[in-house]
Amino acid sequence: MAADSVHEFKAKSIDGKEVDLKEYKGKVLLIVNVASECGLTPQYEQLQALHEKYGDKGLVVIGFPCNQFGGQEPGSEKEIVKFCSDNYKVTFPMMSKIEVNGDGQTALYKYLKSQDPGFDYLKEDKDRATKKEKISWNFEKFVVGKDGKVAGRISPRTSPDDADVLAVIDAELKK
Repeated sequence: MAADSVHEFKAKSIDGKEVDLKEYKGKVLLIVNVASECGLTPQYEQLQALHEKYGDKGLVVIGFPCNQFGGQEPGSEKEIVKFCSDNYKVTFPMMSKIEVNGDGQTALYKYLKSQDPGFDYLKEDKDRATKKEKISWNFEKFVVGKDGKVAGRISPRTSPDDADVLAVIDAELKK
């Protein structure tokens, strides 16, 4: 049976606790596959800023470390936490390292990629059909509405505080 929302999935937090994503019903999620040694790593700063600015309005940023792109997240969970805390003062939820593509991909990411939010999520790529099936790089972002459905998919190179991203987040928060 296919899932109807992200609320049907569980994940493991970076400190090893099981997280039932149904805990986030009624919240808007910004789910991002992250890495510590990527040229896009400074996006942690904007992700943390969004967490601080919109957290009390119902936005939850969730980071999923992934080492599938250029081996840019080689550290242990403990090292990832220290890096994020020391360099970007990250306080939003971080999950354990996962795979987002291929045979080892998590069921959550398989679900996220299967959704077509109707948002031009890959501005620099016009070939949506082939790009939809794969996460293209670190820091690809999914905006998930309060109902657990994907409302937007955003290219890794698009900053989390880009006007288009904020428009999708704001629209979902108002629902």
